[in-house]
Amino acid sequence: MTSKTTKEILAHLKSLADPHNVDGMARFGISPKNTLGVSIPTLRGIAKSHQRNHALALELWDSRIHEARILASFVDDPKFVTEAQMESWANVFDSWDVCDQVCSNLFDKTKFAYQKADEWSRRSEEFVKRAGFVLMASLAVHDKTSNDETFEKWFPLIIREAGDERNFVRKAVNWALRQIGKRNGRLCAKAIKVARELSKSESKSARWIGKDALRELENKKSAARK
Repeated sequence: MTSKTTKEILAHLKSLADPHNVDGMARFGISPKNTLGVSIPTLRGIAKSHQRNHALALELWDSRIHEARILASFVDDPKFVTEAQMESWANVFDSWDVCDQVCSNLFDKTKFAYQKADEWSRRSEEFVKRAGFVLMASLAVHDKTSNDETFEKWFPLIIREAGDERNFVRKAVNWALRQIGKRNGRLCAKAIKVARELSKSESKSARWIGKDALRELENKKSAARK
């Protein structure tokens, strides 16, 4: 049963609906299905009054409203997120922004984050596979304590999936490679080596990933030397 609080939040979101924003989002590849056009800063503002509310997050997600699902990632408590919940949510990702927000706001803080990064990167579904690499990128930024080897193990996965021509997958693979490389000088050197290998690939997607990553990583390495 949907709680009074959830009904109030959903009513508030609907009152903020902006069809013009929905059209603009669609031009950036964001699904217009069940989308209201409410901005991320506005959602973050709403979330401030409902932090760490797992039950509310589940109800918001079940509404199927695009912005409510992003809001769910802001208010959920990662301590109560189960593996089954992660699988359930990932299986219905239908837009890159929902995928990225859920992974970088919530899933990367759960105890299943590393496991799912590995598992989902091997999946065939476009947004599930994207989620695997978004988790790698997010963990590379947010996990301040893990050692280099934790992230190095993902280089073979990045190389393996770099040939996926689907735009939302290849961009996530590229993101993961760049963020791992930006952790420190040692990983940067290794990521550059991977990027150079990819830039010479027969795969158009892999070449793009490698060349794009090289631009950022080599600039970072040069800046570090200076």
